[in-house]
Amino acid sequence: MTIKVLLIEDEKNLADMIAFFLEEEGYITERVHHAREALQLFPQFQPDIVVTDLMLPEMDGNDLVEAFRQHSTVPILMISASTMLNDRLRALHNGADDFLCKPFSLKELDARIKALLRRSIISYQDKLVKEDKQAEITGHVNVNEYRRTLFVDGVEIEVTHIEFEIMKELYRNPGKVFTRNELMDRIKGSERAYLDRTIDVHISSLRKKIEPDPKNPRYIKTVWGTGYKYVI
Repeated sequence: MTIKVLLIEDEKNLADMIAFFLEEEGYITERVHHAREALQLFPQFQPDIVVTDLMLPEMDGNDLVEAFRQHSTVPILMISASTMLNDRLRALHNGADDFLCKPFSLKELDARIKALLRRSIISYQDKLVKEDKQAEITGHVNVNEYRRTLFVDGVEIEVTHIEFEIMKELYRNPGKVFTRNELMDRIKGSERAYLDRTIDVHISSLRKKIEPDPKNPRYIKTVWGTGYKYVI
C-alpha cells in the first residue's frame, strides 16, 4: 500500500529535503509552502497523513489543523522549532495527533509517521467492524472498505470494481449531491474519459443490486439536473 503524505513547510530547503527523504522511503509526497495551497490541494490529493509546520505564512498551523478537522480525521503531525510546552499542548488540543520539535532526525520523522498510521489503521478497522455489526442489526446497506465488500441486509452482494468505487464515495458522504463529473473524477482520476456518461449505467446496475424497488430507489436518489446522492 502506497502512503500519500501532504507536507506543508514554508522553508523550501527543508521541505525539499523532507520530501526527497520520504519519496526515497516509498511515500507519495505533495509539498506546499502555504496554508491556502494546502487547503486547496487536500480534497484532490486525499492524503493518508499530513505533516505541517506550526509557523506558516497567511495562516497559523493551529488554524490550519482546525480547518482540516472540520471535515477530516486524517492523522496530522505538527513540526516546529518551538520547544515551548504551551505550543505543543495547543497543537494537540486543536487536533494534531503528534508534535515533533526541530531539528529532528528524518528517521524519527519516518517512525512518527508510521506510528500515527498504525493507530489510524487500527481505529479505522475497529470502526469498520462496528459498522458491520450495526449493518447486521439494522439491515441497512453497508460498505466495508477494508474488505472491499458491499452488504445488504447483512448479505454480501457481488459488485464490479467501478460499482464498488461509486458506492464507496456515496456511502462516505450521505446526503451529499455528487455530479456525474465528480464521481468520475473520484473513481478514475486522470482516466475519467474511460467512463464518459456511463455513470448512469453503473448507478442503474447498483440499484438493481441494493434497492428493494429499483424503479423507486430508497438509497441512491437522483437529484434531477445535478447527479446522485446516498440517503441513509
